[in-house]
Amino acid sequence: MKRLIISTFWVCSVFIFHCKQTEQPVYLFSYFKGNGEDGLHLAFSYDGFKWTALNNDQSFLTPQVGNDKLMRDPCIMRGPEGVFHMVWTVSWNEKGIGYANSKDLKKWSEQRYLPVMEHEPDALNCWAPEIFYDDVKQQYLIFWATTIPGRFPETDDQDNRGIVRRGYNHRMYYVTTKDFNTLSAAGIFYDHGFNVIDATIVKDGSEFYMFLKDETNQPFTPQKNIKMARSSSAEGPYGEVSAPITGEYWAEGPTVLKVKDTWHLYFDKYRLGKYGLLVSKDLQNWVDKSDSLEYPDGLRHGTVFQVTEKILRQLQ
Repeated sequence: MKRLIISTFWVCSVFIFHCKQTEQPVYLFSYFKGNGEDGLHLAFSYDGFKWTALNNDQSFLTPQVGNDKLMRDPCIMRGPEGVFHMVWTVSWNEKGIGYANSKDLKKWSEQRYLPVMEHEPDALNCWAPEIFYDDVKQQYLIFWATTIPGRFPETDDQDNRGIVRRGYNHRMYYVTTKDFNTLSAAGIFYDHGFNVIDATIVKDGSEFYMFLKDETNQPFTPQKNIKMARSSSAEGPYGEVSAPITGEYWAEGPTVLKVKDTWHLYFDKYRLGKYGLLVSKDLQNWVDKSDSLEYPDGLRHGTVFQVTEKILRQLQ
Protein backbone atom coordinates (compact mmCIF):
# COMPACT_ATOMS: atom_id res chain seq x y z
CA MET A 1 0.00 0.00 0.00
CA LYS A 2 2.83 2.43 0.88
CA ARG A 3 4.53 1.63 -2.43
CA LEU A 4 1.29 2.32 -4.30
CA ILE A 5 0.79 5.66 -2.52
CA ILE A 6 4.40 6.70 -3.16
CA SER A 7 4.16 5.66 -6.82
CA THR A 8 0.88 7.51 -7.30
CA PHE A 9 2.32 10.64 -5.65
CA TRP A 10 5.42 10.45 -7.87
CA VAL A 11 3.36 10.06 -11.07
CA CYS A 12 1.07 12.99 -10.13
CA SER A 13 4.04 15.17 -9.23
CA VAL A 14 5.76 14.43 -12.52
CA PHE A 15 2.52 15.12 -14.43
CA ILE A 16 1.98 18.47 -12.69
CA PHE A 17 5.63 19.47 -13.21
CA HIS A 18 5.44 18.46 -16.88
CA CYS A 19 2.26 20.51 -17.38
CA LYS A 20 3.86 23.57 -15.82
CA GLN A 21 6.97 23.14 -17.93
CA THR A 22 5.05 22.70 -21.19
CA GLU A 23 2.51 25.53 -20.82
CA GLN A 24 2.65 27.74 -23.87
CA PRO A 25 2.48 31.51 -23.84
CA VAL A 26 -1.00 32.59 -24.83
CA TYR A 27 -2.05 36.05 -25.97
CA LEU A 28 -5.34 37.91 -25.65
CA PHE A 29 -6.75 40.73 -27.76
CA SER A 30 -9.27 43.01 -26.02
CA TYR A 31 -11.48 44.84 -28.50
CA PHE A 32 -14.89 46.38 -29.17
CA LYS A 33 -17.40 46.01 -31.97
CA GLY A 34 -19.75 48.48 -33.62
CA ASN A 35 -19.77 51.67 -31.55
CA GLY A 36 -18.87 49.88 -28.32
CA GLU A 37 -22.45 49.56 -27.09
CA ASP A 38 -22.24 45.92 -25.95
CA GLY A 39 -18.85 46.17 -24.23
CA LEU A 40 -15.71 44.07 -23.91
CA HIS A 41 -14.78 41.36 -26.39
CA LEU A 42 -11.78 39.03 -26.14
CA ALA A 43 -9.91 36.84 -28.63
CA PHE A 44 -6.93 34.53 -28.05
CA SER A 45 -3.90 33.40 -30.03
CA TYR A 46 -0.88 31.15 -29.57
CA ASP A 47 1.18 32.57 -32.43
CA GLY A 48 0.07 36.21 -32.81
CA PHE A 49 -1.32 35.55 -36.29
CA LYS A 50 -4.51 33.54 -35.79
CA TRP A 51 -6.93 35.16 -33.32
CA THR A 52 -10.07 33.31 -32.23
CA ALA A 53 -12.98 34.99 -30.47
CA LEU A 54 -13.90 33.81 -26.97
CA ASN A 55 -17.43 33.50 -25.56
CA ASN A 56 -18.85 33.07 -29.08
CA ASP A 57 -17.74 36.67 -29.69
CA GLN A 58 -20.27 37.89 -27.12
CA SER A 59 -19.44 40.63 -24.62
CA PHE A 60 -17.71 39.78 -21.34
CA LEU A 61 -18.67 43.09 -19.72
CA THR A 62 -21.45 45.58 -20.49
CA PRO A 63 -20.58 49.31 -20.12
CA GLN A 64 -22.27 51.09 -17.22
CA VAL A 65 -20.55 54.48 -16.84
CA GLY A 66 -20.59 57.71 -18.81
CA ASN A 67 -23.56 59.43 -20.41
CA ASP A 68 -23.38 57.34 -23.57
CA LYS A 69 -22.39 54.10 -21.79
CA LEU A 70 -19.96 52.95 -24.44
CA MET A 71 -16.89 50.73 -24.07
CA ARG A 72 -14.64 51.69 -26.97
CA ASP A 73 -10.87 51.12 -27.16
CA PRO A 74 -10.63 48.76 -24.13
CA CYS A 75 -7.06 48.66 -22.84
CA ILE A 76 -6.16 45.84 -20.43
CA MET A 77 -2.86 45.24 -18.66
CA ARG A 78 -1.88 43.01 -15.76
CA GLY A 79 -0.18 44.79 -12.88
CA PRO A 80 2.63 43.36 -10.74
CA GLU A 81 0.06 42.48 -8.06
CA GLY A 82 -1.60 40.07 -10.52
CA VAL A 83 -4.72 42.15 -11.10
CA PHE A 84 -5.95 43.07 -14.58
CA HIS A 85 -6.69 46.78 -14.95
CA MET A 86 -8.84 48.13 -17.79
CA VAL A 87 -9.60 51.63 -19.06
CA TRP A 88 -11.79 52.59 -22.01
CA THR A 89 -13.47 55.41 -23.92
CA VAL A 90 -16.97 55.99 -22.48
CA SER A 91 -18.19 58.51 -25.05
CA TRP A 92 -17.23 60.56 -28.08
CA ASN A 93 -17.69 63.77 -26.09
CA GLU A 94 -17.02 63.39 -22.35
CA LYS A 95 -14.22 64.56 -20.04
CA GLY A 96 -13.52 61.25 -18.33
CA ILE A 97 -12.77 57.59 -18.97
CA GLY A 98 -13.97 54.23 -17.65
CA TYR A 99 -12.06 51.97 -15.24
CA ALA A 100 -12.55 48.47 -13.80
CA ASN A 101 -10.33 45.64 -12.57
CA SER A 102 -10.46 41.85 -12.41
CA LYS A 103 -8.39 38.90 -11.23
CA ASP A 104 -9.60 36.53 -13.95
CA LEU A 105 -11.14 38.70 -16.73
CA LYS A 106 -14.56 37.19 -15.98
CA LYS A 107 -15.61 38.76 -12.70
CA TRP A 108 -15.10 42.51 -12.77
CA SER A 109 -15.14 45.19 -10.11
CA GLU A 110 -17.73 47.93 -10.10
CA GLN A 111 -17.11 50.21 -13.07
CA ARG A 112 -15.95 53.73 -12.25
CA TYR A 113 -15.83 57.00 -14.17
CA LEU A 114 -12.45 58.73 -13.82
CA PRO A 115 -12.96 62.50 -14.41
CA VAL A 116 -9.45 63.09 -15.71
CA MET A 117 -10.27 66.26 -17.74
CA GLU A 118 -13.26 67.67 -15.83
CA HIS A 119 -11.01 70.51 -14.65
CA GLU A 120 -10.73 71.76 -18.26
CA PRO A 121 -14.00 73.59 -19.08
CA ASP A 122 -13.36 73.62 -22.84
CA ALA A 123 -12.13 70.02 -23.20
CA LEU A 124 -14.11 68.19 -25.88
CA ASN A 125 -13.29 64.54 -25.21
CA CYS A 126 -11.07 61.78 -23.79
CA TRP A 127 -10.23 59.20 -26.43
CA ALA A 128 -8.48 55.81 -26.38
CA PRO A 129 -6.99 55.74 -22.85
CA GLU A 130 -4.17 53.30 -22.16
CA ILE A 131 -2.32 52.04 -19.07
CA PHE A 132 1.39 51.39 -18.70
CA TYR A 133 3.16 50.21 -15.53
CA ASP A 134 6.42 52.04 -14.83
CA ASP A 135 8.50 49.46 -12.96
CA VAL A 136 11.20 52.02 -12.20
CA LYS A 137 8.92 54.42 -10.32
CA GLN A 138 6.48 51.64 -9.39
CA GLN A 139 3.44 53.52 -10.61
CA TYR A 140 0.88 53.33 -13.38
CA LEU A 141 0.57 55.83 -16.21
CA ILE A 142 -2.87 56.42 -17.70
CA PHE A 143 -2.79 58.43 -20.93
CA TRP A 144 -5.33 59.52 -23.54
CA ALA A 145 -6.02 62.07 -26.29
CA THR A 146 -8.01 65.29 -25.71
CA THR A 147 -8.87 68.33 -27.82
CA ILE A 148 -9.05 71.71 -26.05
CA PRO A 149 -9.97 74.36 -28.68
CA GLY A 150 -7.63 77.35 -28.55
CA ARG A 151 -4.94 75.58 -26.49
CA PHE A 152 -2.76 74.92 -29.56
CA PRO A 153 -4.11 77.52 -32.04
CA GLU A 154 -1.45 76.95 -34.70
CA THR A 155 -3.01 73.55 -35.51
CA ASP A 156 -6.64 74.15 -34.55
CA ASP A 157 -9.85 73.33 -36.44
CA GLN A 158 -8.75 70.15 -38.17
CA ASP A 159 -11.50 68.28 -39.95
CA ASN A 160 -12.73 67.92 -43.49
CA ARG A 161 -14.83 71.11 -43.24
CA GLY A 162 -12.54 73.50 -41.38
CA ILE A 163 -15.37 74.88 -39.23
CA VAL A 164 -13.94 77.16 -36.52
CA ARG A 165 -13.95 75.51 -33.07
CA ARG A 166 -15.67 72.44 -34.47
CA GLY A 167 -12.63 70.46 -35.56
CA TYR A 168 -10.30 68.32 -33.48
CA ASN A 169 -6.73 69.11 -32.48
CA HIS A 170 -5.61 66.46 -30.00
CA ARG A 171 -2.61 66.19 -27.73
CA MET A 172 -1.75 63.32 -25.41
CA TYR A 173 -2.37 63.88 -21.68
CA TYR A 174 -1.64 61.65 -18.69
CA VAL A 175 -1.95 61.05 -14.96
CA THR A 176 -0.03 58.75 -12.63
CA THR A 177 -1.42 56.52 -9.91
CA LYS A 178 -0.38 53.70 -7.62
CA ASP A 179 -3.85 52.41 -6.77
CA PHE A 180 -6.36 53.83 -9.31
CA ASN A 181 -8.02 55.70 -6.44
CA THR A 182 -5.70 58.68 -6.08
CA LEU A 183 -4.66 60.25 -9.38
CA SER A 184 -2.09 62.96 -10.01
CA ALA A 185 -3.06 66.18 -11.78
CA ALA A 186 -3.32 65.71 -15.54
CA GLY A 187 -0.41 66.95 -17.63
CA ILE A 188 0.80 67.00 -21.23
CA PHE A 189 2.27 63.63 -22.22
CA TYR A 190 3.10 64.22 -25.87
CA ASP A 191 3.08 67.46 -27.84
CA HIS A 192 5.36 67.89 -30.82
CA GLY A 193 3.25 70.42 -32.66
CA PHE A 194 0.82 68.11 -34.42
CA ASN A 195 -2.58 66.49 -33.87
CA VAL A 196 -2.00 63.11 -32.16
CA ILE A 197 -4.17 60.28 -30.81
CA ASP A 198 -4.00 56.53 -30.01
CA ALA A 199 -0.65 56.35 -28.21
CA THR A 200 0.61 53.06 -26.78
CA ILE A 201 3.93 52.23 -25.08
CA VAL A 202 6.23 49.21 -24.92
CA LYS A 203 9.55 48.78 -23.14
CA ASP A 204 12.55 47.13 -24.78
CA GLY A 205 15.61 46.89 -22.56
CA SER A 206 16.04 50.32 -20.96
CA GLU A 207 14.23 52.18 -23.76
CA PHE A 208 10.55 53.09 -24.05
CA TYR A 209 8.81 53.24 -27.42
CA MET A 210 5.61 55.18 -28.01
CA PHE A 211 3.56 54.20 -31.05
CA LEU A 212 1.00 56.84 -32.01
CA LYS A 213 -1.31 58.01 -34.74
CA ASP A 214 -0.45 61.27 -36.47
CA GLU A 215 -4.01 62.58 -36.78
CA THR A 216 -3.10 65.65 -38.87
CA ASN A 217 -5.98 66.46 -41.23
CA GLN A 218 -7.26 69.26 -43.45
CA PRO A 219 -6.64 72.17 -43.81
CA PHE A 220 -3.12 70.71 -43.37
CA THR A 221 -1.71 67.79 -45.34
CA PRO A 222 -3.51 64.70 -43.95
CA GLN A 223 -1.25 62.10 -42.33
CA LYS A 224 -3.47 59.46 -40.67
CA ASN A 225 -0.58 57.03 -40.12
CA ILE A 226 1.33 55.28 -37.33
CA LYS A 227 4.66 56.70 -36.18
CA MET A 228 7.01 56.04 -33.26
CA ALA A 229 8.90 58.10 -30.64
CA ARG A 230 11.51 57.05 -28.06
CA SER A 231 12.40 57.92 -24.47
CA SER A 232 14.70 56.69 -21.71
CA SER A 233 11.88 57.16 -19.19
CA ALA A 234 8.29 55.90 -19.17
CA GLU A 235 7.01 59.41 -18.37
CA GLY A 236 9.14 60.92 -21.11
CA PRO A 237 9.96 63.25 -22.56
CA TYR A 238 9.53 61.37 -25.82
CA GLY A 239 11.46 62.65 -28.81
CA GLU A 240 10.52 63.57 -32.34
CA VAL A 241 8.49 61.03 -34.26
CA SER A 242 9.84 58.67 -36.86
CA ALA A 243 8.77 58.56 -40.46
CA PRO A 244 5.46 56.73 -40.97
CA ILE A 245 5.65 53.01 -40.21
CA THR A 246 2.39 52.19 -41.97
CA GLY A 247 1.62 52.58 -45.68
CA GLU A 248 -0.48 54.86 -47.87
CA TYR A 249 -3.77 53.69 -46.32
CA TRP A 250 -5.20 55.47 -43.26
CA ALA A 251 -4.33 53.65 -40.01
CA GLU A 252 -5.13 54.01 -36.30
CA GLY A 253 -5.34 52.15 -32.99
CA PRO A 254 -1.81 50.65 -32.77
CA THR A 255 -1.15 47.93 -30.20
CA VAL A 256 2.15 46.08 -29.85
CA LEU A 257 3.11 42.61 -28.60
CA LYS A 258 6.37 40.64 -28.49
CA VAL A 259 5.93 37.04 -29.63
CA LYS A 260 9.14 35.13 -28.89
CA ASP A 261 11.80 37.39 -30.47
CA THR A 262 9.51 39.27 -32.87
CA TRP A 263 7.47 42.43 -32.27
CA HIS A 264 3.93 42.44 -33.68
CA LEU A 265 2.31 45.80 -34.43
CA TYR A 266 -1.45 45.55 -34.99
CA PHE A 267 -3.53 48.46 -36.26
CA ASP A 268 -6.87 49.28 -37.82
CA LYS A 269 -6.98 50.10 -41.54
CA TYR A 270 -10.30 51.70 -40.75
CA ARG A 271 -11.16 53.09 -44.18
CA LEU A 272 -10.53 49.69 -45.73
CA GLY A 273 -12.50 47.84 -43.04
CA LYS A 274 -9.65 45.50 -42.14
CA TYR A 275 -6.81 45.04 -39.64
CA GLY A 276 -3.11 45.27 -40.44
CA LEU A 277 0.00 43.60 -39.00
CA LEU A 278 3.65 44.61 -39.23
CA VAL A 279 6.45 42.57 -37.63
CA SER A 280 9.99 43.53 -36.63
CA LYS A 281 12.98 42.04 -34.83
CA ASP A 282 14.42 45.42 -33.79
CA LEU A 283 11.50 47.92 -33.69
CA GLN A 284 13.11 49.71 -36.63
CA ASN A 285 12.66 47.57 -39.72
CA TRP A 286 9.10 46.43 -40.34
CA VAL A 287 7.67 43.75 -42.63
CA ASP A 288 3.98 43.68 -43.61
CA LYS A 289 2.30 40.41 -42.61
CA SER A 290 -1.29 41.61 -42.91
CA ASP A 291 -2.14 38.81 -45.35
CA SER A 292 -1.26 36.22 -42.67
CA LEU A 293 -3.51 37.77 -40.02
CA GLU A 294 -6.78 36.06 -39.01
CA TYR A 295 -9.17 37.78 -36.59
CA PRO A 296 -12.86 37.96 -35.62
CA ASP A 297 -15.19 39.90 -37.90
CA GLY A 298 -15.79 43.46 -36.77
CA LEU A 299 -12.77 43.66 -34.45
CA ARG A 300 -12.02 47.28 -33.51
CA HIS A 301 -9.31 49.13 -31.55
CA GLY A 302 -8.08 47.39 -28.40
CA THR A 303 -4.90 45.96 -26.88
CA VAL A 304 -2.88 42.74 -26.98
CA PHE A 305 -1.33 41.20 -23.86
CA GLN A 306 0.02 37.88 -22.57
CA VAL A 307 -1.75 35.64 -20.05
CA THR A 308 -1.35 32.13 -18.65
CA GLU A 309 -3.10 29.10 -20.09
CA LYS A 310 -4.96 28.85 -16.78
CA ILE A 311 -6.60 32.23 -17.46
CA LEU A 312 -7.47 31.10 -20.99
CA ARG A 313 -9.03 27.86 -19.74
CA GLN A 314 -11.19 29.81 -17.31
CA LEU A 315 -12.37 32.10 -20.11
CA GLN A 316 -13.20 29.10 -22.29
